[in-house]
Amino acid sequence: MRIGAHVSTSGGIDKAIDRALEIGAECVQLFPSAPQGWGFKSPDEKSIAEFRRKSYEHDIGPNVFHGIYLVSLGSDDMALVEKGKASLIKYLNTAEDLGVEGVIFHLNSHKGRGFDGVFSQVVASIEEILDNTPEVTKLIIENSAGMGNHIGSKFAEIGMFIRELNSPRVKVCLDTQHSFAAGYDLRTKETVESVMDEFDREIGIDHLMAVHCNDSKPELGGALDRHENIGEGYLGIGAFESLLSHPAFQEIPFYLEVPGYEGKGPDAENINTLKILRKEID
Repeated sequence: MRIGAHVSTSGGIDKAIDRALEIGAECVQLFPSAPQGWGFKSPDEKSIAEFRRKSYEHDIGPNVFHGIYLVSLGSDDMALVEKGKASLIKYLNTAEDLGVEGVIFHLNSHKGRGFDGVFSQVVASIEEILDNTPEVTKLIIENSAGMGNHIGSKFAEIGMFIRELNSPRVKVCLDTQHSFAAGYDLRTKETVESVMDEFDREIGIDHLMAVHCNDSKPELGGALDRHENIGEGYLGIGAFESLLSHPAFQEIPFYLEVPGYEGKGPDAENINTLKILRKEID
């Protein structure tokens, strides 16, 4: 597996590769636009060429985008749904331009209508997104932490989308902190085995494309999306030893989304912690 991180694109999208090299990341996740707004400006040709060149020359990848936080395909506000679809379409088209694998996104809330009440709407939205984007790109559903009315905290819910869509382009990102907050215990080899058996039954291991690798501020089942540095939270270092040694993850990239020891996001210390564990397992 490759160990990477979410990095900033400040100063140009190609700068993400420079920042990856600074912290020793082997692959990157990035926002190609501000994560809290709808505004989007396509990268210019020079930035695209530089991103591709740097990625290739320094062997940084596979790389992914993260969708903006405003995307909510299960919303009862159809104007918001339309904006979300348009945002993901722009991101997937840009992903092809940069040679990025795809876009990880949150399903967000059903706004009290229940999973069954929004299921068909979300499926139809994803189908429209896929119909208007390049076939080489992937749309990657991220599991949620179980907050409020959020969709996709249980593997069974994600599995229903996977089966209904029946598309090789729809994949899954497993967030370790979200999983733990949603009640999936990843702290030992035995519990990781049990959790991944359920993942395989409900979703299918072949749909796993990425891991968001984060420790957890909340305890097991805390239902809050709050990340901690590796080994510093309630998951603990043993969880990451267990995850890295499990066969399901051997070819899956890990992207850190931790706060960092200086509060500036993923850093070399967190990256190195995982690299040491990987080396010990090898």
